[in-house]
Amino acid sequence: MCGIAGVILQDRPADRAMLERMAAALAHRGPDDRGYFTEGGAGLAQTRLSIIDLAHGHQPLYARNDELVLVANGEIYNDLELRDEFERDGAHYQTRSDSETILHAYERDGEACVERLFGMFAFALYDRPRRRLLLARDRLGIKPLFLAKVPDGYAFASELKGLLPALQGRVEVDPDGLVQFLHNQFTSGRTTMLRDVERLAPGEAVLFEDGRLVRRWQYWSACDVRPQQVTLEEAKEAFSPLMDTVMRQHMRADVPFGLFLSGGVDSGTLLALLTKYGDQPVRTFSVGFPGTGTADELPPAMEMARRYGSLHTEIRPSGDELRQHLAATVWAADDLMRDYANIPTSMLSRHAAGELKVVFSGEGGDEVFAGYGRFRKSAVQRWVKDLLNPGSGGFRTSGAVDRGACRRLLGPQLREAFTRVRQPFIDAWQASPTSWSALQRMQYDELLTALPDNLMVKADRMMMAWGLEGRVPFLDHRVVEFGLSLPDSLKVSGRRGKVFLKEWARPYVLEEQLAAKKRGFHVPVNNWLSGDFLNRLGQVLAASPAIGAWFNADEVARLVKRQHQQDRTAARLLYALLQFALWYRMFIEGQGARPAALVEPLDLLGD
Repeated sequence: MCGIAGVILQDRPADRAMLERMAAALAHRGPDDRGYFTEGGAGLAQTRLSIIDLAHGHQPLYARNDELVLVANGEIYNDLELRDEFERDGAHYQTRSDSETILHAYERDGEACVERLFGMFAFALYDRPRRRLLLARDRLGIKPLFLAKVPDGYAFASELKGLLPALQGRVEVDPDGLVQFLHNQFTSGRTTMLRDVERLAPGEAVLFEDGRLVRRWQYWSACDVRPQQVTLEEAKEAFSPLMDTVMRQHMRADVPFGLFLSGGVDSGTLLALLTKYGDQPVRTFSVGFPGTGTADELPPAMEMARRYGSLHTEIRPSGDELRQHLAATVWAADDLMRDYANIPTSMLSRHAAGELKVVFSGEGGDEVFAGYGRFRKSAVQRWVKDLLNPGSGGFRTSGAVDRGACRRLLGPQLREAFTRVRQPFIDAWQASPTSWSALQRMQYDELLTALPDNLMVKADRMMMAWGLEGRVPFLDHRVVEFGLSLPDSLKVSGRRGKVFLKEWARPYVLEEQLAAKKRGFHVPVNNWLSGDFLNRLGQVLAASPAIGAWFNADEVARLVKRQHQQDRTAARLLYALLQFALWYRMFIEGQGARPAALVEPLDLLGD
């Protein structure tokens, strides 16, 4: 796990000093080592978190008499299998690094090499004789990769903050990104919070020659999955060996690993499998808020820890600590995302990073096996929503906040962008095969939008901010293809979701976990969006240049008044405005400066 950055320019040489600044902005992703390559207009940089081949995995990596140069982020889980094949065919490996397999795959198959790689990754490979640069991102978008047009070429980086040195002060808010964040909770598709900066799509590769973008393509799409008709028992029989392979490959590492354990089926299943395939007790970590009146998953997590003999750690952050950690999560998220769970995930990651470099996490189970309530809307409900939102299939039409309240908040320069605010979800729905069931099309929509642009922002950025790699076996593309292919009856039955996974996991988890209603990760934000803090927040937002430039000041004041009555929509919008003001201070005014781990957010904004 690492951070990568670089440039590919047409008529001027890459600047080593600028590459060093780009790498410095990504130092949290790779605190163990840094490496650079420059030749003509090509420049690559990498910050390394050492997990496999600790002594010899320095990057950039080279192959074919140093003609091929690579910087990579992530893990190639089928490295050993490909290594064995390539060595039989004459390849000569110089290290045990799994990333080196990318180079040898390219030697054999050129740009098609990405199709051979199973894992979570983002990489940049420079072919020196052909002056070609290949960028690629893994199939599900587990690892991030951003691309920006700069004078005379392009720059790329694992995070937006890594691009800031290359943008050299030409940093502007993207109106589409801002309205998507405010209304949808996250930016999606190619849109980011920065104008003229885009993200590579999951499963996408981009090819440059002599500093010019010459080709971009999808090397994998969930649209290619073929639905199958199988019984529950047949599905179980097929899934068991698949998970056996996936888990064994994901557990490859030269350092110890742990698990983020909640009270749910997904992480509980991973604990059982890690214990089954491992040779020592698993280190598990849980976070909760006992006594706050919100859902507390510490008791079932503790029971699972006892059942499997894990070395368990609980953290119980106070309301003050949660509030004081907000700024750190805004900085970590990079491309804004308003998920309350970012805060406890980051706090848990900070704690675990003091002991480990790798943790497993249960993300993906609900997307792959249809665990969310939105997958169980009736055909009539979806029909009505589709009438009101043409082309949407009636899926994800309402947004994360009330549309009217959001519209009233917008300043003039955001209103036109607001007409497109749901477009990423509509595009995903329309791209899905019409021959699929409505449920499969909803799953595809989720896999293309909310999964990489919301859930993976939390899983990757909140962990990597503290130099911690997260592994997510349920998002191995083979598991995703299997889950998406299952008949609807094995995913949703009446008011029950995730039917197959729960039945398959029944021997591993607690009966009450199987019966429990799906619930989100509740964070007691309302406890501190009140009283004196709320009054001061209103004053700070009123004085903020960022808020004044983009939003209706009168409506901001009305939101503060409504929040004094604990209005849910007001709370969400005020929280989003606070995040945006912090983000603007850090990324537009402060060029990505990192705040302290614990700091009062309003102190950063001033009065």
